[in-house]
Amino acid sequence: MTGPMTATTSPASPSAEAASALPDAVDAITTQWAEVRPDLETVPMAVYGRIYRIARAMGDRMDKEYARFGIGRGEFDVIATLRRSGEPYTLSPRQLSGTLMLTTGGMTGRLDKLEKAGLLVRSPDPTDRRGLRVTLTERGLKLVDESVTAGLAAQREVLGSALDEDEAAQLSSLLRKLLAAH
Repeated sequence: MTGPMTATTSPASPSAEAASALPDAVDAITTQWAEVRPDLETVPMAVYGRIYRIARAMGDRMDKEYARFGIGRGEFDVIATLRRSGEPYTLSPRQLSGTLMLTTGGMTGRLDKLEKAGLLVRSPDPTDRRGLRVTLTERGLKLVDESVTAGLAAQREVLGSALDEDEAAQLSSLLRKLLAAH
């Protein structure tokens, strides 16, 4: 164990360990199944039920974080993808759609909203006269950097309230392994 989390992270609270021993709503569901169907092995239900509940709760939390910047998760995903692409922070709409698994219609709506807000610009592709390029503006770059920092702080706060650094790393590794199996 590496001990307490650093200044950029948080230590797991003593109450988090006590809370992990208390039954939760997922335990109530699996207990009910055990009573009516003792032949069922409900560990998968418990694992995926908790993953779903955590994802939903953190999704709601991230919505609130990004709303402070005037964007939603969908808009964040677009400008974050452009930011991660590196300078000049430019991709084609097709590249964005593929990365975000969106239809072209869904992407067009997001791009329209983000362009209207001055966070990106669309311009003709100099190598393909039928194509477009989508580029993050300076304002978009500033906003995505601020919003990703705020989002990570919120995630770190929740994660650090329940897990120490080693536990968080172990959980990440186990989830990666589970995701690879799908």
